[in-house]
Amino acid sequence: MVRREERQGKGNVVRRMFADVEADIYVLVDGDDTYDAEAAPNMIRQAIESGSDLLTARRIHTESAAYRTGHVLGNRMLTGLTALLFNVRLSDMLSGYRVFSRRFVKSFPFTAEGFGIETELTVHAVRLMMPMAEVETRYKERPVGSVSKLNTWRDGWRILRTIVHLVREERPLVFFSVFFILLALASLVIGTPVVTEYLKTGLVPRLPTAVLATGLMLLAFLALLAGLILDTVTRGRWEQKRMAYLSIPGPQDLTSP
Repeated sequence: MVRREERQGKGNVVRRMFADVEADIYVLVDGDDTYDAEAAPNMIRQAIESGSDLLTARRIHTESAAYRTGHVLGNRMLTGLTALLFNVRLSDMLSGYRVFSRRFVKSFPFTAEGFGIETELTVHAVRLMMPMAEVETRYKERPVGSVSKLNTWRDGWRILRTIVHLVREERPLVFFSVFFILLALASLVIGTPVVTEYLKTGLVPRLPTAVLATGLMLLAFLALLAGLILDTVTRGRWEQKRMAYLSIPGPQDLTSP
């Protein structure tokens, strides 16, 4: 059965697929004929045998035109950044060839509309501590006559914005701590000469500077407080998603007699 999605964007297509399709195992692959379709049965078998909720195909290319240098570099940078922020242990986070379990799909609320979907899929699995695996698959050049809509810089920025959004949503304490540090440092840099002058003379000759330094420090602690509060809220959301995830049978149950 073929279904149509009128809204543009890969994220909208995946969202529709996850909502409408009922299955035990889902295979997601880009339709540009660059991935090895013959690898799908083996990927499904490995996902079931290992009990992985997410199995990602790591692209191995033998043709230079198949995987441009800019895309390789961008993938490594974004994968490394996500690994640092979310402890992701994947070497090809942006791969468009994946196998999902039912409990992954049915516990996954997402908002990405474009190429940021790969990042959101990976972070969802990591945050819910799902079993994950990665296998190597052949990656070839696009067929003659087809044109890629992927733009290295434009889509790279979109993925980077998705990562920032996910850090704010999933790790708010880390996100707001960055603002706390920046505002606190700015306050100290601006306010230190004022405090030094006061200790020497007992006077505050630059009152506007003192007010600005005080305001920046107050904003810094407000940012830290917001991070602490949102971190508690996020933990509650995480527990709810984790319980929803655990209520669905895992892929290893498919092999049970």
